Amino acid sequence: MLPVDGGLRERHKARRRSRILEATRELLREGQESVISTERIAERAEVAPATVYNLIGPRERIWEALAEGFMDELEHRLAVAEDGGPREVVRSTVELFVDDPVVSRRMVRAWEASGLVFARSPLVQLRRALADARARGVLRADVDTDALAAAVGTSCVGALHQWVAALIDDDRFLARALFALDVVLAAAAADPHRDALLSPLRAGSAR
Repeated sequence: MLPVDGGLRERHKARRRSRILEATRELLREGQESVISTERIAERAEVAPATVYNLIGPRERIWEALAEGFMDELEHRLAVAEDGGPREVVRSTVELFVDDPVVSRRMVRAWEASGLVFARSPLVQLRRALADARARGVLRADVDTDALAAAVGTSCVGALHQWVAALIDDDRFLARALFALDVVLAAAAADPHRDALLSPLRAGSAR
């Protein structure tokens, strides 16, 4: 028998891993409090339980794996977006959460219970977009864009948890996240762009 090509082996592993994660999402969507076990995931993905363990890890790693998939999709969306600016980063992140609400809410609740599951964070993309806006002269040269991103992130996390608790709906979640960004952009705007960046706040677009 000929040896299996290393690249082919990795592609097979990637496909099985993707199938396992999609099976997990399907199980989560079946009920708000559905119990997720390695055995149930393996059965749904049509793989052996040992395969789930080998490709994902123990059950507590499943939330981290789902978060990694979330970030992969966010990075893909931003890569193909015509505008990779700060608003696109915030909008795409919120839309990813609301596109799959049951899975997103369970993931965030697990995040609260067991620590931060996002080894990669949307803040990376937001910091990059804000730094680019500063380099293009949209924001003042003397502003700390990492601090701006942190301020937006804090507000967005607050809106996320309100959405997870069903205190606000999808539209309000997006509006509050974008409002937080608009406040930061207006505060840091370079003079030629100040009126444009103040415009959403003058319109009272979100609360």
